[in-house]
Amino acid sequence: MIPRFSEHSANERTYLAWVRTAISVMAFGFLLERFDIFLLFTSRAAERAVSGLHTLASQWLGLGLLLVGALMIVGATLRFYRNRKAIEAADTSIYGDSWLARAMAVSLVLMAVFLVGYVARQIAALS
Repeated sequence: MIPRFSEHSANERTYLAWVRTAISVMAFGFLLERFDIFLLFTSRAAERAVSGLHTLASQWLGLGLLLVGALMIVGATLRFYRNRKAIEAADTSIYGDSWLARAMAVSLVLMAVFLVGYVARQIAALS
């Protein structure tokens, strides 16, 4: 029998949830980085010259999301091992959040706000 198995398994499930979320963020970043292909195809299908399409921003934002996803995996791994050590420790410790998790959350919100404005501008240029 593994001592404190339920705590360790909960820690592992949380870690795996973070990894799944990071993979989703990275997949969305890859999709966004390739958004320019969709915009070019749409503009050609419209059979008219479309001005005002800026695909460079989607590439940078997609690369940013890929980086955020990678940082999420690194942060989740560090947090997993820190919590594992705290579970095994005999003394009690205070459970706290990290500044890295807060910084990533703020950056994701800022990217989402930018993405809404960016997509709205691209749709306006296509219509």
